[in-house]
Amino acid sequence: MAVEKKNESLLRSFVEYFYGNVVVLLLGFVSLPLITRVMSTDEYGRTAMFTSAVSIIYIFAILGLDQSYIRYFYKEGINRKRLIYTCIKYPFILILILSLIYGIFSSPVNGFLFGRTSADITWLVIMYTVTSVFERFMFLNIRMEQKGKLYSNLNIVSKLLYIIFIFTFVFILGDDFRVVLYAMTLPLFIVTVFLLIRFYVINRNVTMRDDHLSEKELLKYGIPFVPMLLMEWLLSSMDRWSVKIFKGYSETGIYSAAMQIMTILLTVKITFVAFWSPIAMKKYENESEDVCKTFFRDTFDKVQFLCMSAAFMLTIFRGIIVLILGEGYRDAVRIIPFLSLMPVLSILFEMTGQGVKFTGKTKYFNYASLAAIICNLTGNTILVPLLSGVGAALATALTYIVYFVIGTYYSKKCYPVDYRFKGFLISLILYALYSAYATFTEPGILPALAGIPVFLLHAVFNRDVVTGLILTVKTILKDRAVKEK
Repeated sequence: MAVEKKNESLLRSFVEYFYGNVVVLLLGFVSLPLITRVMSTDEYGRTAMFTSAVSIIYIFAILGLDQSYIRYFYKEGINRKRLIYTCIKYPFILILILSLIYGIFSSPVNGFLFGRTSADITWLVIMYTVTSVFERFMFLNIRMEQKGKLYSNLNIVSKLLYIIFIFTFVFILGDDFRVVLYAMTLPLFIVTVFLLIRFYVINRNVTMRDDHLSEKELLKYGIPFVPMLLMEWLLSSMDRWSVKIFKGYSETGIYSAAMQIMTILLTVKITFVAFWSPIAMKKYENESEDVCKTFFRDTFDKVQFLCMSAAFMLTIFRGIIVLILGEGYRDAVRIIPFLSLMPVLSILFEMTGQGVKFTGKTKYFNYASLAAIICNLTGNTILVPLLSGVGAALATALTYIVYFVIGTYYSKKCYPVDYRFKGFLISLILYALYSAYATFTEPGILPALAGIPVFLLHAVFNRDVVTGLILTVKTILKDRAVKEK
């Protein structure tokens, strides 16, 4: 009975995080075609460079102290108000310095990134990066307190504001990539201001007592995450940079549109990370080792099956999904299959990589990232000139497989968990073969139909997991029905 209650509690917690992102996903199907039908592929390609620019500034500024906040939040005797103030102090100072440096050199930097040098681009980059530091810690605070409903509701509000600003600035600017820049920056600022006011009101009477956790200790834990995050930035950006360098803004726009379709899986990833990080850390701090390892192994079984199933479904129905884009973006249909492995493996590594975070041995993340970067750079250099966006997607898939394998190996050295990889490995091979067929075959009904028997094979090889999932859902529904009576 205790296990059933835990399962129901976990499911309810995940649903609280997930429902908001489902709504955000549905709203995304409103905003994406709105953008791609009014914005040329050339202009849309420039928006990918904005994300890349603000991300690199943010990584240097944050100093890995967001990871320190997660690590010590549940530690016994910690004063949480003091913890967040300490963690946010240095990033705030650094982001101001980095923004000043960017402002000084903005003209050549913007010319290289966007092919434009208007002053509002500079202010949007600065405003977004400064705000993102506060947004990161305020949202982390909600996540660590496991306020799933608030987390979801704020994501919905942010997406609604995004759509409103898209309509507004399309009317003002027309076919201009700055439309997306304004629509990304202003909702982030509005939501972050609300979160800062909320945090102040709730904590204004909380005393910031000394808890013997020094700034040095927080920095010692956090700073090793900086090179890891830089490498992750390279992994997530190198494909778009390669497409821009070898094929120009127009092909980058098509590739970015395919990446936006990935929001179906990226939504699950974002939700899972928000849900999983505090759950895993709390388990590690408060439960016995045997209980933790059994929980991590069983959860991985279920998550890997659901993730691979989502990738299969996305590839099978990609022809229908891509219809929401404008005519100029239809080539995105060939990019989707291999690109789908990126969010899937990212989600699964969030689980298998926890051992490194538990023990603080982040150098192992750097080893995995370095190997993945070499793979990614080589793959993009060879494949993008030959296959354009498809080559970038294939290089990205291979890269994330390398990253997952090496990172998981080191994580298990830090914190051994007996994950059952057999079913996942078979599903991965099946999906890779189907992706190759779907990518290089003329789009149509035949590739979609071919995916159905392959998906069924995936389910057969994971039949124990399927049975377990069905039993869990039945138990929860039965228990709920009893309670309602």
